[in-house]
Amino acid sequence: MSSLRAVTSRQQNTILGMSTLAFTVCFAVWTIFSIIGVQIKADLGLTDTQFGLLAGTPILTGSLSRIFLGIWTDQYGGRIVYVLTMLAAAAATFALSYATTYETMLLAALGVGLAGGSFAVGVAYVSKWYPKEKQGTALGIFGAGNVGAAVTKFVAPFVMVAFGWTMVAQVWAAVLVAMAIVFWLTTEDDPDLKSRRAAGAKARGTFMQLEPLKNLQVWRFSIYYFFVFGGFVALALWLPRYLVGVYELDIKTAGMIAAFYSIPASIFRAYGGHLSDRYGARRIMYWTFGVALVTTFMLSYPDTDYIIHGIRGPITFSTSLSLVPFILLIFVLGFFMSLGKAAVYKHIPVYYPDHVGSVGGLVGMIGGLGGFVLPIAFGVLLDMTGVWTTCFMLLFGIVAVSLVWMHFSIRQMEKTALSRELGALPELPEMQPIHEKDKHAGLAGVIEDWRPDDETFWNEKGRAIARRNLWISIPALLLAFSVWMVWSVVVAKLPSIGFDYTTDQLFWLAALPGLSGATLRIFYSFMVPIFGGRLWTTLSTASLLIPAFGIGYAVQNPETPYLIFLVLALLCGLGGGNFASSMANISYFFPKSEKGNALALNAGLGNLGVSVMQFLVPVVISTGAFAFAVGDGQMASDGSMLWLQNAGFIWVPFLIVSTIAAWLGMNDIASARASFAEQSIIFSRFHNWVMCILYTGTFGSFIGYSAGFPLLMKTQFPEVNALSYAFLGPLVGALSRAGTGWVSDRYGGGRVTLWTFAGMIVAVWGVLQFLPLNGTGGNFWGFFACFMALFFLTGVGNASTFQMIPSIMRLEIPRLMPELDKDASVRQAERESAAIIAFTSAIAAYGAFFIPKAYGSSIAMSGGPEMALWGFLIFYVVCMGLTYLFYTRKGGLLHAVEHAGNARQASTVPAS
Repeated sequence: MSSLRAVTSRQQNTILGMSTLAFTVCFAVWTIFSIIGVQIKADLGLTDTQFGLLAGTPILTGSLSRIFLGIWTDQYGGRIVYVLTMLAAAAATFALSYATTYETMLLAALGVGLAGGSFAVGVAYVSKWYPKEKQGTALGIFGAGNVGAAVTKFVAPFVMVAFGWTMVAQVWAAVLVAMAIVFWLTTEDDPDLKSRRAAGAKARGTFMQLEPLKNLQVWRFSIYYFFVFGGFVALALWLPRYLVGVYELDIKTAGMIAAFYSIPASIFRAYGGHLSDRYGARRIMYWTFGVALVTTFMLSYPDTDYIIHGIRGPITFSTSLSLVPFILLIFVLGFFMSLGKAAVYKHIPVYYPDHVGSVGGLVGMIGGLGGFVLPIAFGVLLDMTGVWTTCFMLLFGIVAVSLVWMHFSIRQMEKTALSRELGALPELPEMQPIHEKDKHAGLAGVIEDWRPDDETFWNEKGRAIARRNLWISIPALLLAFSVWMVWSVVVAKLPSIGFDYTTDQLFWLAALPGLSGATLRIFYSFMVPIFGGRLWTTLSTASLLIPAFGIGYAVQNPETPYLIFLVLALLCGLGGGNFASSMANISYFFPKSEKGNALALNAGLGNLGVSVMQFLVPVVISTGAFAFAVGDGQMASDGSMLWLQNAGFIWVPFLIVSTIAAWLGMNDIASARASFAEQSIIFSRFHNWVMCILYTGTFGSFIGYSAGFPLLMKTQFPEVNALSYAFLGPLVGALSRAGTGWVSDRYGGGRVTLWTFAGMIVAVWGVLQFLPLNGTGGNFWGFFACFMALFFLTGVGNASTFQMIPSIMRLEIPRLMPELDKDASVRQAERESAAIIAFTSAIAAYGAFFIPKAYGSSIAMSGGPEMALWGFLIFYVVCMGLTYLFYTRKGGLLHAVEHAGNARQASTVPAS
């Protein structure tokens, strides 16, 4: 770095010292709600979820602002950006002291959060003063400013007890203003900015600064930081509340102990930077995740009483974590989190020296979002389960995923670097004597030569193999959808057999499979190239036996803890994830000319699993024909007998048969490879994000309405046997998707999507007209007819939006990549279209969570589902506006093609 030649050690020390001090003050302000929030909660009578939202709101602003503040630091210099950020945060903190309602406090908290955004400014500013071999230590020292959280926990309780929480806000704001003035007077512009000004050069534009963000490596670093920093911030905010609730401490003592966690998690960050410079960031990350895995597991274990039925009578014992061991574990966790924070940021200036602001801002943003999302999640988990240690259970899951991802990424890099040498070695050393191709057979079920677009190969051999795999895949996917959505029926019957759950708790059970299923789809999209279609279909189908058996046993005892039902609901999401891997697998088997029809059969008949489940489950839970195998029934509140366990057990034999069929009858294709780097370009495509919104409006509505329809009917029309009709909605939606694709091919997907959303707006308005008002009136058949129209329209929209995606990319790629010839442009369009289809299907699947949860929240807040339905209607208006603005209006992207009658020619995947 030639710009560092004139920099003296005195300048470096001054910049580092003042930046660290400023960040300490900013961090103290950023975490102010960890102390004053406890008093505000008591004053306003907030729930744990509301408290989590208030404490997390500054973290949200501080996180989202980091990427922009980091870019502005690279462009305009850290000195001016740092000062302006501190002044803005100080103004918001002072205004907070005059807020009197929960809403105004949330508004002020958004501005307070800017103090947390200063981290991205400081990282970019400090790194420019040091060479690479010293940046780890320098940034580690700067990051020790996290100790500001401990300053707040030490001092704020005494100020609050003596003068009230408003004085804390005013004093903290005044100190921040003073710090901004001192910082401006004692620092100077960084060497890069001075050199650029001297040369008269312009700063890189914003889009150039964002270029590295398409690398998966950057996002992997972000997940690491989500745990080590986001988890740290979340616990810093949550620990006072945890200590008061679990160990019944007063707020001053709780604040002191929380500071005992915050201090090592802050000041030892400097030591983590030194260790990263000396031993390497990778080794430090392994130690961080390994120790965190052990400590979070120990902290996760709730106080439990055990009864073992021994031969001489019951043997009882208990497990619990007293205060002193808890403090020691928290200290250890905080120490290793501090090392991990430094290790993550050691990577950034080394890998991305010219983009420290943007990359560091993104990583900091994701980490900061952890500090926003996790406290809310802690509150929600506590409200739902009543188990205090669920916060540590969540952290255990996050660190486990991070460790596994890091390890496999490193192994993959090693294999890539040493591919020839490793490829010549056997898996086991003792197999070396026979490790030759002519001495061992190929892997079972693996097809080495696969050429579906070769007409001769296809007719003689390929078609039979492809169809066999398709017809094994379809029932497996149908069963996956059935298990995924089974809670939509089960929850409607739980209250009648003695489970005393609130309406909101029941909607949580109906919604959670959608949340986990949608999330798993993102990961399942990459599983087939890693494990092979045969093995992954076998494993993913067999995994559904866990929730099937679990539901069967859990519903037989009304004393089953609600937490068990929550876990089972999340595990049912395994079925939702199967869609992504199933579609990816089948797409490899068929030529382009038959790919669309094969995917339509796989998806359409797989979607029928929802309808099959909603038809079959009400029948089997009403019969005791299987009682000899599944146990006695339960007496319902109306005097009838129910065998609700059949809702889970009915799928077990079919899952076993399907699992065996997949292992014995399916194949892996050796040449099936999917590079994330090639697909990740879609994240920079504007239309990818627009289509995510539109497909959420169609498929997200279909799957969300399917999940929430039975329980909605049950709550609004209790006199009607809702389960007798619930299966018709998903049936209509699935069949309309398969039967109306020709409409989009003929008239254009954009036009059909536009009118579909118009129809959905009218249908939702109709549902609102037929709902009972204040529990009286209403018309079931009008309500039911409008919902059938909604289901039909979602199917039409599912087909039309998928027809739009290839059309859009065929038109966009020549503009975006003009250097490609015609054939290469078509291949790129097909590759990106496939990736966008997979990604939009994953995002849209979140509808299975949000729609049932919206019903539950609306009923809890207003007594009815009207608020949720009005929200859906407004969303469809937005979707209709986006479709018209970008695609169907005169001058829109698809207008000329669709009005010229060439919709079919522009598409490479038939809508049907």
